[in-house]
Amino acid sequence: MSKFGVTPAKEAELRRRMAACGLEEAQLSEQFIRSGGPGGQKVNRTASGVYLCHKPSGLEVKMQQARSQGLNRFYARRRMCQLLEARQLGEASPEARERERVRKQKERRRRRARKRNKGDDA
Repeated sequence: MSKFGVTPAKEAELRRRMAACGLEEAQLSEQFIRSGGPGGQKVNRTASGVYLCHKPSGLEVKMQQARSQGLNRFYARRRMCQLLEARQLGEASPEARERERVRKQKERRRRRARKRNKGDDA
């Protein structure tokens, strides 16, 4: 079993991604905080939320997406990788490319809708 409560393949992918963006465990400061929101008494009693700080860059991530501390640790590290990639790669980062793809898709839909509506006026 992995230390984050995910499959070994997902953990290996996270390790590979962390190495690719130069993120090391020694550079991270990790604290556990109480979560809020849905989850009832369980999240109110346990410190399952994760606060992660990358010391060299000063980036901070606070994750309380899941009820499990292990999963939140995994999600926080994955989000930290996303932030570092966005900072290092800029517009070439996977997140930026996805944003651009969605923007183009919406623009195509707007164009088609305008064309349809223009035809209805006649």
